[in-house]
Amino acid sequence: MDITFGDKDLKKYANNDRLAVRKLGPKRAQVFKQRLDDLRAADTLEDVRHLPGRYHELTENRKGQWSCDLDHPYRLILTPHEDPIPSNAAGQYIWFEIKGVEVIAIVNYHKKR
Repeated sequence: MDITFGDKDLKKYANNDRLAVRKLGPKRAQVFKQRLDDLRAADTLEDVRHLPGRYHELTENRKGQWSCDLDHPYRLILTPHEDPIPSNAAGQYIWFEIKGVEVIAIVNYHKKR
């Protein structure tokens, strides 16, 4: 799968293990790299759907984005390259047709503000 980065720092972390460990911590950096490896090895988003990391579609103000677990409570946020996102007549996204993603953030979106 094709992976791009919407955040220049995340791109740096993906390409520099020492920097990733320093900025993310050892556990989050390790899981971040594993998720990227899983995505690179996949042909479509469907290929990672049932891998560790609990890949899932987000809703409400994050509709059109996907999330996967890093270290609790942090998540890796992705958006498909496809525009519009492939969907069926019922409005469900077709994971088999998503062949590229942009990594946009690492967040704790459950954090109370």
